[in-house]
Amino acid sequence: MGKKLTSLIGIKKEDFDEFRKTGEIQFRYARLIPVLKTGDEMALTSVFLSSIKIITEFRNMILSDLKMMKGGQIFVYTEIKFPSLEQSRIDGLIIIVKNGVIKDAAVLEMKNGSNELETDQIQKYIEIAKKHSIPKLITVSNQFVSEPTQFPLPIKTPKDVTLFHFSWTYLLTIAHLLLFKNDINIEDEVQVEIMKEVVAYLENDKSGVCGFNQMKPGWKAIVEKINSGKNIKMNDSDLNETVNSWQQEEKDMALILSKKLGVIVKSSNFKYKGNLSVRLEDDKKKVMDIKELSSVLKIKGAVSDIKVIAFFRKRTVEMAVNLSPPDDKTLKGKIGWLKRQIDICGKKSTETFQKIKGETFIEVTVKNSSISERVNIDEIDSITEKLKDRELRDCKIIYIKDFGKSFSNRKDFVLIIEKMLIDYYTGIVQYLKNWEKPAPQVVENKPTIEDIEVKENEELT
Repeated sequence: MGKKLTSLIGIKKEDFDEFRKTGEIQFRYARLIPVLKTGDEMALTSVFLSSIKIITEFRNMILSDLKMMKGGQIFVYTEIKFPSLEQSRIDGLIIIVKNGVIKDAAVLEMKNGSNELETDQIQKYIEIAKKHSIPKLITVSNQFVSEPTQFPLPIKTPKDVTLFHFSWTYLLTIAHLLLFKNDINIEDEVQVEIMKEVVAYLENDKSGVCGFNQMKPGWKAIVEKINSGKNIKMNDSDLNETVNSWQQEEKDMALILSKKLGVIVKSSNFKYKGNLSVRLEDDKKKVMDIKELSSVLKIKGAVSDIKVIAFFRKRTVEMAVNLSPPDDKTLKGKIGWLKRQIDICGKKSTETFQKIKGETFIEVTVKNSSISERVNIDEIDSITEKLKDRELRDCKIIYIKDFGKSFSNRKDFVLIIEKMLIDYYTGIVQYLKNWEKPAPQVVENKPTIEDIEVKENEELT
């Protein structure tokens, strides 16, 4: 052909295929059943890319996260090489073709198991993407981020290339959600069966896909430093690992709850969207200043967001939701309404409720005051006596667990906090409802004096 491959975007698909024949680009077609051993990164890459191509709803959700165009045909490849560039092998390539022309493209770097992304390697991929005008670089690994627009490495945002990151657990969660009976589930029955097989592959112990199962070594070190009164500096590597561990565990909790509920549970503050480094610095300051870390889990349809706080000094974790009590009742009436909410939880999920009620509290705040009261849910009546005729502003239901020595144990901390979240949601949160003001009622018009006089006159005549 004589041409040189300089830009993928804008060229004809037939020219792209010709470039392969002339050796300007080399690649393999992604296969749903790759001829590679389970656990090989390329096998995982091939299965993932093939499932995007085959399963419509899975493809739409992934492309939406990546802000890639959904129209046209999608083509997926593995082990891409550009012979004109040294050490240019890329794990994956996605191109989208419309009217015979490549309109969008992304390169992929994949890691599985304990393999983590490396800055030098990502920088090299960025340069390859730039040289061929490929607008997106996607990384996939077992590292967690709150949003696909966040990146797990402190890499300066490159010009002309947008970075995205998925954890394997996130992709697996999306696959699970599509198999639920909901408004996003897969319509085609054959594609449903393919999605089930993909899920089975990803969940196999040998696939290299794993959730977040232990905090990093720095977590234990920081807990011990705080409890021994040692100073912590912003550039402390243990502090970096502590905050990174907390943020990854936050996302893992959100994904675990997503799979249980069949809806996406979000775990990110909007102000940090696309900027993991800013949140990293803010969380490091929290540990240094107030010895706490916190997260918010957003669940569509729940009574409120769930706020999770880890208190390093007390070695406890709190989970809380807000409740809006009736605004047309007295203090006694509002407390009665709260009691009925708690009673419903006890009846609906008796076993779990009984297990956690000793560690579950109600906290109420008084209007126009900083006064608040916190009591165990069995002692809710005492609030009326303590506050007398004060007016409630809002209330929280809080589950508190003392982790003790397990707070610094890297594996135990993860096991306990994830079990705590499921118990709290199962036994309490899912049954709570905010008070809603009743709809306005139609008021029958009372007869006026004129109406009465007219009626009397009619009767006389």
